[in-house]
Amino acid sequence: MARDGEPEGATNAEATSAPHDDDAGRLNRRELCTGVASVAFAALLSGTAAFARPPVEKGPFLAPDLVELITLDPSLKLDIRYATRDNFLGVVLYPEARAFMQRPAAEALVRAHRALRRHGLGLMIFDAYRPWRVTKLMWDNARPEWRKGGYVADPDKGSRHNRGCAVDLTLFERATGQPLDMPTGYDDFHEQAHAESPNVTPKAKANRELLQRVMLAQGFRILPEEWWHFDYKDYPHYGILDIDFAHVETRAGASTRQKR
Repeated sequence: MARDGEPEGATNAEATSAPHDDDAGRLNRRELCTGVASVAFAALLSGTAAFARPPVEKGPFLAPDLVELITLDPSLKLDIRYATRDNFLGVVLYPEARAFMQRPAAEALVRAHRALRRHGLGLMIFDAYRPWRVTKLMWDNARPEWRKGGYVADPDKGSRHNRGCAVDLTLFERATGQPLDMPTGYDDFHEQAHAESPNVTPKAKANRELLQRVMLAQGFRILPEEWWHFDYKDYPHYGILDIDFAHVETRAGASTRQKR
């Protein structure tokens, strides 16, 4: 999801969804998308975020080595929500449904995916590396309460997604390709989406805990506010990137880098 900009927000304790329309006091997804969708799309067309630049950081950082996840294991399943309108802004933010991570994080993710095979399960990816300008676009079109609640990463701090070390994901059944039941769907802004929320069904709780176990075993950390979001342990060693998907060279088993 959008939230992950806090420098120390992840901890080791750390599909299709919408906020629950029928619960009083909860955010209505249709209401959220109405009023921001046209603004966000206009910003995309005009290239507002394209003129901004990522914050200057103090290094040193490791050299980026972005890898396209499906080149490491084609059995990973992609459901890249920001390449569709099925996301919290209701607009297309990515031109392509692709997922990249820094190589050590990508290899750890593949190990988690393969560990699930004995359960007849695998990992379905909602989002991974996110160019900084998309984070900027999200922030610029977010409601004040979304920013205040920390649901959208502050571009002045950057996001772990921008570093290529965060992933949003769920479990799917290999036999059917269908996602498993979870406490909420993706991009849910409510307490029920928290990684330790008790207000969930037994089946959703068991699935959430299995996802957490396999990810923690491979060096990922849980974001307490989002059951689907995991940060690779080495994220502080990578700088913020703003490379478009189309400008990342990718080859199975080879480094990926910005085209010259």
